[in-house]
Amino acid sequence: MLRIRRELVDQIVAHARRDHPDEACGVIAGPVGSDRPERFVPMLNSARSPTFYQFDSGEQLELYREMDANDEAPVVIYHSHTATEAYPSRTDANIAGEPEAHYVLVSTKDPDSHEFRSYRIVDAEITEEPVEILD
Repeated sequence: MLRIRRELVDQIVAHARRDHPDEACGVIAGPVGSDRPERFVPMLNSARSPTFYQFDSGEQLELYREMDANDEAPVVIYHSHTATEAYPSRTDANIAGEPEAHYVLVSTKDPDSHEFRSYRIVDAEITEEPVEILD
């Protein structure tokens, strides 16, 4: 189960809305060995695509160095889907490289609402998990 503060959910959704019609992407870092998402880090989608996301390699390298220096890990890896439901595509599953992370998807296909879902993805196998939003 993903337990996440409402302010972090709001930041993810706001980022997804800002980058629409392209997919947004980013990370929420937390202490190594914990399951607590704490530090919101929006990333640049270097693909600049409405159907695919890719972290900018330089920005990703810098983030991972920061996380190492701060004893952090990627607790949540998020991205948006702009025209489809919040379910990982085959490509999303194949590029998921952090087996301990929660993979959050937000659908921005409806301009008046959003869909927010979380998954575990290990060896391209997708398992949806409950989300508890904490106030």
